[in-house]
Amino acid sequence: MADKRPAKYDILFEPIQIGPKVMKNRFHQSPHCIGAGSDKPGFQAAHRGVKAEGGWGAINTEYCSIHPESDDTHRVSARIWDEGDVRNLRAMTDEIHRHDALAGVELWYGSSHAPCMETRCTPRGATQYASEFETLTYCHEMDHDDIRQVQQYYVDAALRSRDAGFDIVNVYGGHAYLPVQFLSPYHNKRTDKYGGAFENRARFWVETLEQVKKAVGNDCAIASRFAIDSLYGTAGVEVEVDGIKFIQLADDLVDVWDIKVGDIAEWGEDAGPSRFYRQGHQIPWQKFVKQHSKKAVLGVGRFTDPEKMAEVIRNGELDIISCARPSISDPFLPQKIQEGRMDDVRTCIGCNVCISRWEIGGPPMICTQNATAGEEYRRGWHPEKFEQAGSDDTILVIGAGPAGGEAARVLMERGYVVHLADSADKVGGHVNTVVTLPGLGEWGYHRDYREVQLDKLVKKNRDSQLALGGKALTADDVLAYGADKVILATGSSWCGDGTNALSHDPIPGIDSSKPNHATPEQILVDGKAVGKRVTILNADPYFMGPSLAEMLAAKGHEVSVIDGVGFGKYMHFTLEAPNMHRRLHELHVRVVGDSWVTKVEDGRIEIYNIWGDGSRREYRGPGVIPRVENRTHEWHEYDTLVLVTGRRSNDGLFRELKARKDEWAANDIKGVYVVGDAWAPKLMADATFDGHRIAREIEEANPQLPLAYKREASVWGSAYLPGGEYRQEWKL
Repeated sequence: MADKRPAKYDILFEPIQIGPKVMKNRFHQSPHCIGAGSDKPGFQAAHRGVKAEGGWGAINTEYCSIHPESDDTHRVSARIWDEGDVRNLRAMTDEIHRHDALAGVELWYGSSHAPCMETRCTPRGATQYASEFETLTYCHEMDHDDIRQVQQYYVDAALRSRDAGFDIVNVYGGHAYLPVQFLSPYHNKRTDKYGGAFENRARFWVETLEQVKKAVGNDCAIASRFAIDSLYGTAGVEVEVDGIKFIQLADDLVDVWDIKVGDIAEWGEDAGPSRFYRQGHQIPWQKFVKQHSKKAVLGVGRFTDPEKMAEVIRNGELDIISCARPSISDPFLPQKIQEGRMDDVRTCIGCNVCISRWEIGGPPMICTQNATAGEEYRRGWHPEKFEQAGSDDTILVIGAGPAGGEAARVLMERGYVVHLADSADKVGGHVNTVVTLPGLGEWGYHRDYREVQLDKLVKKNRDSQLALGGKALTADDVLAYGADKVILATGSSWCGDGTNALSHDPIPGIDSSKPNHATPEQILVDGKAVGKRVTILNADPYFMGPSLAEMLAAKGHEVSVIDGVGFGKYMHFTLEAPNMHRRLHELHVRVVGDSWVTKVEDGRIEIYNIWGDGSRREYRGPGVIPRVENRTHEWHEYDTLVLVTGRRSNDGLFRELKARKDEWAANDIKGVYVVGDAWAPKLMADATFDGHRIAREIEEANPQLPLAYKREASVWGSAYLPGGEYRQEWKL
């Protein structure tokens, strides 16, 4: 497609020189984790290669460990420890170069933040202390011999990186990892020539950059990622004090600065979730660097809008737009801007579910917007290419939420005739409710993308239909509809009887038909009245309980929470938790944790501490609860009880249709399938994946069950040795 971009975006496509290399445009995929590391080279190469195909000028690894002392297991990082890693990472660089893009590596030494659970090594650091991020992880305080040895690790890793085909070598000094630890008074308590005054604290980093530049600077561009403000005030690095001084001191040693803020303990201040931060939120710090550096400057900030991207470059605040999450959500973002197809961009919603997988420990990354993220190699999915329909089946999709909307979109992309039916007037399902919660408006981009694409696809295929706003279809309606295949995406609902993950039973006395008991849907959709004193009964670990607490408290209600599972626990993984807790504290929301409910009466709830059963479990005969009863109960009063206890699939239509399976053939129905929350409640990202997967596999004998995917696995009986050879190992 010919370029049709507005002229105001031309600046985004200007080449830029960085040392011995030239970036073809200003789009830089910043280092981000995907769960591939160096052990899954197919996954790594395919995921990064799709972005190169999509027009990104430079694509990086995730953080790449330079030595076994910097082992982040249980999480998954890339590694460049030996020739085996060089070989595996070359698959990535070759794929990136195939699309005329630059490949970058982020050299990482984690110091006290490297738990070394696999290698069982001890990391070294500026000063010995326990990590504020990891658990029971201390570093060994370096002497001068240690310093020289660790600096050599950087040099050796840089040489291996050059041999692996990397064009940009980034000495990673962000997120409170090693180089910035020496610079920061928060981490560096030394009194020798590497501590105390600014010049001493900067010495380790400067020397390391000098050695890396000498080793590979003629062949590779030298970058350094710098957390220019740790947001700790005078205790750490501040942008207008040590931050700018370090830029001036080390400017001649780099070809490009990679600027961010924050540290690892609260790195949501860097990878800011949309609940709290809009795009470009780091510009107030980043813009100082351009005023003091002669080199190119790149920076992250979840840039999603080409208007903002062009603005910050024209304003002289950045030279290069660096993106992680937007590049996951839409690997073809640069190409779509180039072609003037802004309405085809899958805009990142800033939910940070991609990040949650790394925080959990490194399963393959997922994306709420882009179901193909992480599936490029193992399932062979491309975000913009679809195998054309394998039959002339007409497919009825019931439910236009995340799963159903995505299934209908992909089926239409493949050329199927699709009828998408929903009793609601708008595509989006429960997303239309979620976006009304505090800070979650950008989650609506998930709905908006599918709405725009579905409208386009229906116009392209006149036989397809969007049947929105009608009556809910019954089993009789489905059987008589005339579709060859049926996909049910009817979602889930919050339990109105208190059924929960702790007891697996309803709670006596709870009934959402009562005027003073309410599910989230009854409040957000039906507008059910809420009294002054609100108690939220919470057994869901994600965003609904905290969001309702914030919303109601901000409206002036007195809000208490009874929580038995860890209030907003999953929000730690999405980096929303620290600011969420601050916000609820600011609103005087009272959280009673480690507690649950025995029964509910009108206007009061009986609660107990879940650890109050005593410390022993004893067998006392059949039918006797094998524990010591030691509960202390208390009564808690409320005007309205809000039930965030659990969800249940809306699968009644599916179960009725399945019970009438003997009628399918007579009505020419080949199969009825269920996806998303209607199969089992799940993350929106997983519901979207469900819809996407079944649309890709609809021709299979039983598309209800996923096809096997390609696995990158070690073979029993052989082991890789650092010298590059293989040898036979343990045999049974």
